[in-house]
Amino acid sequence: MARKNAKGRPSKERTTLPEPKKDEEKTTLVFFHPDLGIGGAERLVVDAAVGLQERGHRVVIFTNHCDPNHCFDECRDGKSPSSPSTANTLLRPGTLDVRVRGAMLFQMSIFNRLTILCAILRHLHLLFIIYVNGELAALEPHAIIVDQLSAGLPLIAYLCPAAPILFYCHFPDLLLARGRESAVKRLYRWPFDALEQWSMTYAHTIAVNSLFTRDVVAKTWPKLIRQVPIRVVYPCVDTTVPKDKDLPKTLEGEKVLLSINRFERKKDIGLAIKAFAAVPEGQRKGVRLVIAGGYDPRIDENVQHLKELQSLASSLSLTHATIASTDDISSAPPIAEAPVLFLPSVPGPTKDALLRAARLLVYTPAAEHFGIVPLEAMLARVPVLAATTGGPVETVRDGTTGWLRDTTDVQAWADVMSQALSLTDAQARAIGEAGARRVREGFGRDRMAERLDYIVNEIRQWKPMDSYFVALLVTLSVTALTFVLGIGGAKAYWNIKEAVLAVWADVSEASSQSA
Repeated sequence: MARKNAKGRPSKERTTLPEPKKDEEKTTLVFFHPDLGIGGAERLVVDAAVGLQERGHRVVIFTNHCDPNHCFDECRDGKSPSSPSTANTLLRPGTLDVRVRGAMLFQMSIFNRLTILCAILRHLHLLFIIYVNGELAALEPHAIIVDQLSAGLPLIAYLCPAAPILFYCHFPDLLLARGRESAVKRLYRWPFDALEQWSMTYAHTIAVNSLFTRDVVAKTWPKLIRQVPIRVVYPCVDTTVPKDKDLPKTLEGEKVLLSINRFERKKDIGLAIKAFAAVPEGQRKGVRLVIAGGYDPRIDENVQHLKELQSLASSLSLTHATIASTDDISSAPPIAEAPVLFLPSVPGPTKDALLRAARLLVYTPAAEHFGIVPLEAMLARVPVLAATTGGPVETVRDGTTGWLRDTTDVQAWADVMSQALSLTDAQARAIGEAGARRVREGFGRDRMAERLDYIVNEIRQWKPMDSYFVALLVTLSVTALTFVLGIGGAKAYWNIKEAVLAVWADVSEASSQSA
């Protein structure tokens, strides 16, 4: 089993980190991330990798999937967007050394179910490949940084006993799983929940993205925080001024209310549409609500939720248009014809242009773990409207850099929209300058990289944990058990589905005969 406190590992969290020494040794750092798509977690990994690389370290990222058509520019460099990534692809030369491995044997899900099982199997497959082909050993990593998926930590510790592990916990996965009201789902999730907590004890340090997440982790795993130090490492934004991209002619002269989020139900994007509809019609004249963000056609929820939002806008008598990522935003209809504009999967330069055009960022998620988009908006001198819970409470200063409002009060959000649209140029500029100053002082990429650099240097001073042979056997046993449970669950789901369809066919046939 994992040791309760590895020798040399501090048992208590430090609330402050000393500044790193300028002459610290430069090292090879290996990252593991499941899917390098477009999202807050992926943005954090990319920024951390680039920041550490800029500090002189060699950085390599291993992932199961990285589609050049749906990833950040730093991961896309060096590979043609027209050629999607394969199971063994090296995206080089470019900003980052991204290596795609272990994508062919296991799919992302089984019948749109068992995603956590498939993610674990894909991760273990990746580790197996880079171990067998000698790729991991050839890198001789000085430290390993893992995020999102902790199940492979014991195996990583076994394969690289000399390399300390930093695990970045964006949020406890057991709290993100849906459908726990079902006894079957709770039974299915039990081994994965247990594996998540147990495997995290193999990290030398756990980093979290906010004080909010740290408190949630402490409540969820009280024993874990007594075994492994917890550090708060805020995500960041690149504070260098991006190259100006001309505003699309469609947006010139418009007042833009901007929402940027992944197209997921938990993001509560519908709140922005409802609040916009509640703004007096006269004040909405010449104003466009732009709904932009991450969209992956492989993910059913993204596809379904975009349709739901379109239907919501129609039900509120708001005409709308949707511009695909492959189309030019300038092809959007005039504002009078489409006051609501949906932009799924916008590229980085377009997002920057949208931020420069926005009068207000409408950031709707409640209890968001951190929220990187408000930082991007404040850096672009855009006031932010966000929820009174979660990470934005730590970044947005109510009344100074934006507004914090209860997400259950649609009218309160509509009132802030009206207020933002009524600001004078001087008032908007004052709020914008305050936001940009706050981001530069506390949330720059160099600051995050500096903190990570210190933590990596710190954990490298600790002695390796004891033998991992027993831990390896336990990991393989748990993996085998979850695999059996997963296959059994998939088979049961398929059988039940077929039975229900058969019964429905019989009922339909009987009804037609009686008629």
